[in-house]
Amino acid sequence: MPFPDTVPSLSRALAARGYETPTAVQEAVLQPGLETRDLLVSAQTGSGKTVAFGLAFAPTLLPEGSERLPPANQPLALVIAPTRELALQVQTELQWLYAETGARIVSCIGGTDARREARNLSNGAHIVVGTPGRLCDHLSRGALDLKDLRVVVLDEADEMLDLGFRDELEQLLDAAPVERRTLLFSATIAREIANLARRFQKNAERINTVSTSRQHDDIAYKCVLTAPSDIGRGIVNVLRYYESPTAMLFCNTRAMVAQVQAALVERGFASVAISGEMGQNERSRAIEALRSGVARVCVATDVAARGIDIPALSLVIHANMPSEAATLLHRSGRTGRAGRKGTCVVMVPVNQRRKAERLLSYAKISNAEWESVPSAEAILKQDARRLMEDETLFAPSQPAEDALASQLANAHDAHQLATALVRLYKSRLPSVENIRPVSLDAPAGRGRMDERGPREFSGRVDRLGGEWFSLGIGRTERADPKWLVPLICRLGGVTKSEIGAIHINTDHTLFEIAPDSAERFRSCVAGSDADEAKIEPAAAPTGPSAPPRGPRRPREGGFAPRGKGAPRGDRGDRGDRGDRGDRGDRPSFRKGPAGAGKGSSRKRY
Repeated sequence: MPFPDTVPSLSRALAARGYETPTAVQEAVLQPGLETRDLLVSAQTGSGKTVAFGLAFAPTLLPEGSERLPPANQPLALVIAPTRELALQVQTELQWLYAETGARIVSCIGGTDARREARNLSNGAHIVVGTPGRLCDHLSRGALDLKDLRVVVLDEADEMLDLGFRDELEQLLDAAPVERRTLLFSATIAREIANLARRFQKNAERINTVSTSRQHDDIAYKCVLTAPSDIGRGIVNVLRYYESPTAMLFCNTRAMVAQVQAALVERGFASVAISGEMGQNERSRAIEALRSGVARVCVATDVAARGIDIPALSLVIHANMPSEAATLLHRSGRTGRAGRKGTCVVMVPVNQRRKAERLLSYAKISNAEWESVPSAEAILKQDARRLMEDETLFAPSQPAEDALASQLANAHDAHQLATALVRLYKSRLPSVENIRPVSLDAPAGRGRMDERGPREFSGRVDRLGGEWFSLGIGRTERADPKWLVPLICRLGGVTKSEIGAIHINTDHTLFEIAPDSAERFRSCVAGSDADEAKIEPAAAPTGPSAPPRGPRRPREGGFAPRGKGAPRGDRGDRGDRGDRGDRGDRPSFRKGPAGAGKGSSRKRY
């Protein structure tokens, strides 16, 4: 059905933006007889809720038969959103929708100048959009007067309760007139939401537009199985393989956001970061960089899981598995919006596969596909396919280009020109990580293991009868099997079960590789660029070697121990304890220890 022409000025705004038919939630709230009713609506992200409640409360704000609002005095409508980004997005949507009505829309959010907001409120506003905390601040200071309020909208009510805004919501709703409309929108109607509705709504119409059969039909879910030590490098290959115009990568803590962001920038990805410790101006600039195409990857905590609508966002990566199904859905809902297709990748350590399966089951996601980390060969094939399909090859030439194109064609043959094109194309692409794929049939581990290796490991003395190699790191550099084993595995493409005895000497370490893996190991280390961890074939030790040093207390974050004199680094924001996640999930972008002793320099790759 088309949009009803209840308010012609709004209908013209919809037509100008290309809106022809309403979405399910928009059609539901516009049914005849609901113009004065309270509404309790459940709708998933990306379903057009903002336009839905903007149209729903129009008859309450606009005088009958009128297309324009009277001069602004005290607010007539209040929209409460859980995050700054969502509040700003709502303000933007309502501004174009109500442009012809003369509506004055003011935002009140944290991280901005409260005095400027107070001045805007004193100048008069028809609609106020804000976050609970900042709205309560203005209310307590007398800058926000709700005596003339006609309608209150609670957008993403479930998220506001999850973030602990119940007291603020009750304060705002208690301050509003009793005779008002209350529109409550939530992805799920849990018991707390129902209790809130019973207290503050009157005879509310219950509307459910969430499909109970399958979540996010427009999103293709991929579960990428990887070794715990390869999560960080696996993220790099996933970004390269899917090559989305815009991607969002979610981490569980602020410290991880900073680490992953730095690693991606180092590898050549145009990326930005968003976390709770950033000011609103920084967050706004990051989002604008994504929308304009200046940046292609956004690394964020869950603070960015709501309120960001970027049309080109077609890839979401969970660097850490969420702890709850709702978080998984809200993160994933940043893509596959408004009928567009999207891809969601969940990085799953092999020892947490069962946890991932339970999470998908709780989220009612039945279409997830399991796969290994994309290999370098698969990514190169994707690069070749994308180059052959690049629209630049098929676009007609411009007159200004013909002269230079003719000069090149006369000076070089076709093969030379094609080679130059390939080199130019590859030069702008970030490098690919060489990762040994994990078998999809690998059993899920019961214990907890991260990139440092199993916790009970203190040394290896078992012999495999294989070939011996030498690593130029010894006791002088505080070598320890806790981080030597993962280092050898990464550089040589082997698993810890293929590593035999390890002898740590003063300036080097001897270790054994299983005979059936030695040839593969030699080829991998021969192509390694890790000069600081040089591995060469060696003779088997003939005498007893000095005993290995006892295991040191590992660093927070799952990385190898620091060397003597190395800086302690930033421990991160300890106020984020509730969102730490499993330490075994933390992405590792390092080949070796985070620091080393004298005469050695460690570099990240």
